[in-house]
Amino acid sequence: MSAPFRDMRLAHTFNVTLPESDDFDFWRERARALVQCEVPPDRIAWVEPGSSGDLFSHGDRRLPVPPADAPPVRASKAFVQLAKSAICHSEPERFALLYRLLWRLQTNPRLLEDGADPDVRRLDELARTVRRDIHKMRAFVRFRLVEGEAHGEEHYVAWFEPEHHILRANAGFFTRRFANMKWSILTPRGSLHWDGQVLEEGPPADRSDAPAGDAAEDLWRKYYASIFNPARLKIGAMLKEMPRKYWKNMPEAALIPELVAGAQARESQMVAAGTLDMGERPETLAAIDKAIHACRMCPIGLLDNNAVMGEGPRDAALMIVGEQPGDQEDESGRPFVGPAGQLLDRHLERAGIDRRSAYVTNAVKHFKFVQRGKRRLHQSPTAKEIDICRWWMEGELAIVQPKLVLAMGASAARGMLGKTVSISKARGAPMPLEDGSELWVTAHPSYLLRLDGPAREEQARLFDADLAAVKERLEELAG
Repeated sequence: MSAPFRDMRLAHTFNVTLPESDDFDFWRERARALVQCEVPPDRIAWVEPGSSGDLFSHGDRRLPVPPADAPPVRASKAFVQLAKSAICHSEPERFALLYRLLWRLQTNPRLLEDGADPDVRRLDELARTVRRDIHKMRAFVRFRLVEGEAHGEEHYVAWFEPEHHILRANAGFFTRRFANMKWSILTPRGSLHWDGQVLEEGPPADRSDAPAGDAAEDLWRKYYASIFNPARLKIGAMLKEMPRKYWKNMPEAALIPELVAGAQARESQMVAAGTLDMGERPETLAAIDKAIHACRMCPIGLLDNNAVMGEGPRDAALMIVGEQPGDQEDESGRPFVGPAGQLLDRHLERAGIDRRSAYVTNAVKHFKFVQRGKRRLHQSPTAKEIDICRWWMEGELAIVQPKLVLAMGASAARGMLGKTVSISKARGAPMPLEDGSELWVTAHPSYLLRLDGPAREEQARLFDADLAAVKERLEELAG
C-alpha cells in the first residue's frame, strides 16, 4: 500500500451508506474491502438510508479499493450467523460494532469465545433481541379476511409493529407457512404481499390500512376461552412472552382481563377436585426444607436418598443453582461439597466471589442414581422431574429474592426458565426474570471434571470469564 494512500486512510473518515437497513450482503462486501485496505474502525461512518453521515467524510464513491495481493478476510461461521441477526436490530451503532469485531477477528480469530468481552456480549445481546422479535412476529401476527379486488377472491391482511428490521428476515417463514393463501403483512417499516406465487415488498403502512376483524374471530375466541388453564397462569411470565402492545392485534386478547380475573376461583375449584396436589407453597426456607424431605411427587423422591436443601444467607444478592445433589451431598445433606463443589469453590475464589455470601441450591432436591454393586452412579434428571421440582426452586427464589441467579448447567437453566436452553448460546449475558432479578447461565463444574487436556483448559477459561462477568455485574447492582 502506497504511503500517500495510507496517509489519506488515516486522515479521513469514510461514509458507507447502506441501501437498506438490513442489507447484510452489502455491509459484508464493503466491510471486507475496508479491512483489506486496513481502514480502522474509527475511520468509518456507517450511514442508514434516510440519515446523514459525517459532513467532512468521503462518500461511497471514494472508498478505497483493495490491492490485488490483499490477504483474505477471516470471519468464523459463528460470527456470520450472529452478524446476520444483529444487523436487523434498530440500534444505529450495530454496523460499527460488527466492523469493529470483524477488524479484531483478523488478529484474534477466537475472539467470540471470550464471553466477557464487551463487544462480544453486545453482539450476542443484539442477535438474541432480534431473534426474539422474529419469534414474536411469528407468534402474534393475526390475518383477517378481506375481499379481494378481482372476482371476490379471498385475501388476508395482518398488521404488526416490529421493534427491529425483521420483515425480510421473516418473509420466508410466512410464504412457507401460508403458501396457499393470498396475504399482506403491513408494518410501519414496510409491507409484504404474497399472491400465492410471487412475494413483493411494499412501502410502510398505517394501522388504519388493516381490517379490524372478521367473522371467524368469534369462533377462535370461544376456543381460546375453553383451553385457558388458570392453574398455569403466571401473569408476569405471560406479559413477558406476550407484551400488552401486541394485544390490540389479537382477537383473543380482549378475553384475557376477564379470564385472569376469574382464574383464582377456577384454580380453587381445580384444587378441590384433586387436579392439583402440590399443596400450599411454604413461606420459609425451613418449611421448604421440611417439605422436600416429604416430597414424593417424582420417581427421584422414591429412591433411597435424602433431600438436600439450599444453604446461605436469607438475603443473599447471588443465588447459585446447580443440577442436583451428588453422592457426597446426599450423604452430608449439604449442597456442593463433593468434587464439583470443591472445584466451584476454587473458581469462585479466583473470581473474587465469597461463597459464604451466596445462597447455593439445586434445581432438583434429591440425588438421582442407579445402583451398581456398592456404587451409586449419577443419572441426569428428566425434563419432567426438573419441572416438578421447580415448585421448590420458585419458593426459594421468592424468599431469598436475589438480585442475580447463576444457573450452572442445562438442568439448572431449565429449572429457572421452565424450558431447555443451550449453554453455549445462553452464557455470557443476563436474562431478565419475571421477579426483576437477572439470570446468568454457565456450565456445571462437573462438566469440567469430565474433560482433560486443552478441552478442560478452554472450558475452565470460559467458566472463569462467566464468573468474572457475574462478579462485575454484582458490583454494578450493589452500586
